[in-house]
Amino acid sequence: MKESTKFPLAESEIPTAWYNLGADLELALAPPLHPRTFEPLGPDDLAALFPPSLIEQEMTRQRFIDIPGEVLDVYRLWRPTPLVRARRLERELGTGARLYYKYEGVSPAGSHKPNTAVAQAYYNRRDGTRRLTTETGAGQWGSALALGCAFFGLECTVYMVRVSYDQKPYRKALMRTYGAQVVPSPSPRTAAGREVLARDAASPGSLGIAISEAVEEAMADPGTRYALGSVLNHVLMHQTVIGLEARRQLELAGDHPDFVIGCFGGGSNFAGLAFPFIGLEARRPQIIAVEPAACPTLTRGVYAYDYGDSAGVAPVVRMYTLGHRFIPPRIHAGGLRYHGSAPMVSALVSRGEVLARAVGQRAVFEAAVRFAKAEGIVPAPESAHAVCVAIDLACEAAKTGGEPCILFGLSGHGHFDMGAYQSYLDGELEDYAYPAEAIAQAVSCLPGVSNA
Repeated sequence: MKESTKFPLAESEIPTAWYNLGADLELALAPPLHPRTFEPLGPDDLAALFPPSLIEQEMTRQRFIDIPGEVLDVYRLWRPTPLVRARRLERELGTGARLYYKYEGVSPAGSHKPNTAVAQAYYNRRDGTRRLTTETGAGQWGSALALGCAFFGLECTVYMVRVSYDQKPYRKALMRTYGAQVVPSPSPRTAAGREVLARDAASPGSLGIAISEAVEEAMADPGTRYALGSVLNHVLMHQTVIGLEARRQLELAGDHPDFVIGCFGGGSNFAGLAFPFIGLEARRPQIIAVEPAACPTLTRGVYAYDYGDSAGVAPVVRMYTLGHRFIPPRIHAGGLRYHGSAPMVSALVSRGEVLARAVGQRAVFEAAVRFAKAEGIVPAPESAHAVCVAIDLACEAAKTGGEPCILFGLSGHGHFDMGAYQSYLDGELEDYAYPAEAIAQAVSCLPGVSNA
């Protein structure tokens, strides 16, 4: 009898509550600070950016937060998502490792991002918001928020990092199909954008710059709020439906992970998969966050207070950072080109409870093509970072005779990223190792806040 490769959950087994890791770990997170006074932020300071419901979630110590019925109704369009054992890849690698991937590319927007986009749109609509602004790198977050706004009747403006705006025209078209206005960033419509363009008219942009533009626009209009696709506690919490489902699916498979691996940019996909295994497992697996060598925030950044955006108008948080003035190279994993990182993940990395690895994009695409040939799914370039390290661990096991259980997040498909694959297949893709002197220069402009 053929062994099953998929471990489906019934619709009734979709998680009905999000998990808040902060309730279970004494992380002693440094408080976020006001970008001008550097005093700890309170709820009133965040009111110009976020609706009351999300501010409450950002600061809560409650362990589980019930998912509203209207959000669950939307989740049911694609949740629960598949957990698949990659048996064909195991055979191709000749490994005794058991490889599982949690596939979030089945959502309407093609990635994990709608898990929080739908929730944020719901709470904003409930609290009286008329329009949302946001930034997007590769376009996955922008697509997801445009979808969420369409479901809940909100206007949506997306500042898309210029290099991705040019590289990924079909992501832009998808956002517009859902009803969003898409603006290449840096743009002349905001003071932050005009300042960057004055310095460099051909700037490729960055997530930090796009955040500055979206925040500036939200703060100028009482009916507009800002939505962030990563980094903040409430965003990471919304994504824990991924890991909560994966834990139950592995129980059905009769297995338990030795490794849990996720790609890492700001932290939303990584935390969504990993946090339930960190906080709810008596036998905790080794947790690995994988980032690009061209944007090595966790592996080569500094753990310090920094602005969340380039212009210094967003809150100041303690995190691993490459400096808010960091402009990343034009790599194809646009969703991982952020200068900072989630404070909660940063605290875990600083304590050694999460390991970080950086990989070059040629190795990433080599792994992605290998995975696609074996399993049939073309991964998003971001997701392929997790694929790369999972394959490396499986190959190590093949050499040593080990049989570890490896779970990795396949956070989205690469159907809008075929230009990147074409560059790789044509031998045109370059690796970028960000130079140490550039990192030193970038972190030299950190705000003068004590990190003690």
